[in-house]
This record gives sequence, C-alpha cells and structure tokens, in this order.
Amino acid sequence: MTIQDEGRLKAAWNQKTIPVALRRDGKGERVRVRLPYADDNYAWLRNGRRIRPSWNSALGCWESPKAWFNDLVNRCLRRWGLIYVIQPYREQEICAPACMNAIGHECQCSCMGANHGQGDDGGWFSTSEAFAARWGDRELACRLMTVSSEK
Repeated sequence: MTIQDEGRLKAAWNQKTIPVALRRDGKGERVRVRLPYADDNYAWLRNGRRIRPSWNSALGCWESPKAWFNDLVNRCLRRWGLIYVIQPYREQEICAPACMNAIGHECQCSCMGANHGQGDDGGWFSTSEAFAARWGDRELACRLMTVSSEK
C-alpha cells in the first residue's frame, strides 16, 4: 500500500459526515463502524437484534458482528445515501507456466510479459499449462458506495 493510499484510507475513516464500515476478516474480528452523530445510532445499528453492538472508545467506533455487514451497508445507503466501505483484498495475478518457462521474447499472455521466461518462484498456483495464478499481500481497499439514481 502506498503512502497516498494509506492517507486516503485514514481520511475516509476520520471524516465525520459519511458512514464508514471497516470489514475485517480475521477469526473473531468484528466489523468496525463509524456513523455521523445521531442520538439513535445505537438503536439504529442494533436494529432490534438480540446481539448488541459495542462501543470501542479507544477507536471511537461501533463494533458489530460480521454477519451484519451486508445489511449494515444497505441500511446506511437507505439512510444516508452513501457509505465508505473499507475491506481487505488480495490482488490476483494471472499468467501461465508456458509463459513463465518460455524461451524467447514473444509473449501473448495476460501478464503482458511481466513474468515471461522468469520461471516459477514457488508462489504460483498452476491449474494447467495454460493457467496459473498467485495472490499478492493482503491490503485494504476503500470505496465510496452511493445510491444509484437509475432505476
């Protein structure tokens, strides 16, 4: 992640006017939520469920079960019209063993020559001579979701 990307993530997380949901993927980790201030945020977030959201005073955010994530995003879109969603991802790179093990300079693979003739460093998952994939390091992505004006 670049310093610029990290700065955009922090700016989205720290602003106060648009809801933010940070989906974490570790075992037992909860979704972290920041909402624009309203007296009814606890009740709105709980939404009549048996499980209660908890307030993390050190981080200044709510924490809710992962199972609430999709509903939370949909409800934020209905209430505020937009939401920042921050979530982990791993970029996938696609190539082929035939390309990685090629001799010569002509490459017709989707890697556009980035892996041509480089060999397999052990990080690739090959399913056939024509397809291999590997995943990059876990990073965080941030996107601003808005309600579509088209129906």
